[in-house]
Amino acid sequence: MNTPIYIIEEKRLRNNLELISNVARRTQAEWILAFKAFALWKTFPIFREYINATTASSLSEARLAQEEFGAKCHTYSPAYTDYEFDDIARCSSHLTFNSLSQYDRFHERAGQCSIGLRVNPEYSEVGTALYNPCAPGTRFGVTADKLPEQLPADIEGFHCHCHCESGAEVFERTLKHIEEKFSAWFPQLKWINFGGGHLVTRKDYDIELLVRLMDAFHQRYPHLKVIFEPGSAFAWQTGPLVSHVVDIVEDKGIKTAILDVSFTCHMPDCLEMPYFPDVRGAEHVEESSSHLSYRLGGNSCLSGDFMGMWRFDHELQVGDELIFEDMIHYTTVKTNMFNGISHPAIGMLHVDGRLEILRQFTYEDYRNRMD
Repeated sequence: MNTPIYIIEEKRLRNNLELISNVARRTQAEWILAFKAFALWKTFPIFREYINATTASSLSEARLAQEEFGAKCHTYSPAYTDYEFDDIARCSSHLTFNSLSQYDRFHERAGQCSIGLRVNPEYSEVGTALYNPCAPGTRFGVTADKLPEQLPADIEGFHCHCHCESGAEVFERTLKHIEEKFSAWFPQLKWINFGGGHLVTRKDYDIELLVRLMDAFHQRYPHLKVIFEPGSAFAWQTGPLVSHVVDIVEDKGIKTAILDVSFTCHMPDCLEMPYFPDVRGAEHVEESSSHLSYRLGGNSCLSGDFMGMWRFDHELQVGDELIFEDMIHYTTVKTNMFNGISHPAIGMLHVDGRLEILRQFTYEDYRNRMD
């Protein structure tokens, strides 16, 4: 294609799903997909071959679970609203409240949902403040000092999320804090959800350590069902964003290759996190070191819509293809249509080598956002 496109590779996706399925069996835990990181619903038939449930954070995600994934979801929201709560409850199997006040307001309307409460262990090793749910002043969860000694009878679980693309050794350390703060209430519970951020599909993830941690946890608390809800792990390294050079400009000795994609529109985490993406065939460098060094610029009118400096093995030309690796998780759910910029298509590269275009975006998609 001569237009930008996200390409999800079926083989890589299935490899991740097979690994997670095996980890779920070995850890005796339920591993479910978090829509906040991946919500390409046309791939759900593949997911259903490996997992049985998903997790949502809004009414739209809860509906996606029931209507497209075909199963009620585990739902958590920082704050439920009166006009959406009943519909969310109808789409949910588990419903977690962020505060005791939200619980007081809505729990009687939860229907058949298994009710949980988000707790804050006041410990997290997430280094980027934007992604740290346990930072001082956080709006997420209830600390141990605010819990009653006897929980309300209908609270059946605790939800604790304090990881971000973390390894098993980080979970080992945070688990100690979780138990230290909250194990006194475990006898009153039926389940515990250790949230997302467990990047089990990363090559250096210590799966054997995770299995040992869970074996020991189950021995200590055999009555507790354990749930993990990663997002990135499912779609980690499953496909790129393919873009093209549309112009090359230079100012003060800095050459910028302007692309037909935008960082602020199509790769927002690169600016928010921030992090430097991997670019196929290029090396990230600190400063312009040769005539083969280029800053990469997006095609929006935001002044800061650019990223770092890359050195290529050839001079870039208008029309050259430029590939950003690992752009499926989070990126595809956080895109926007700022400036009305042409949105990348979404495709799937099947195991047989066939590229199927799942979605192409038009002016009507942009226009309908303002209806």
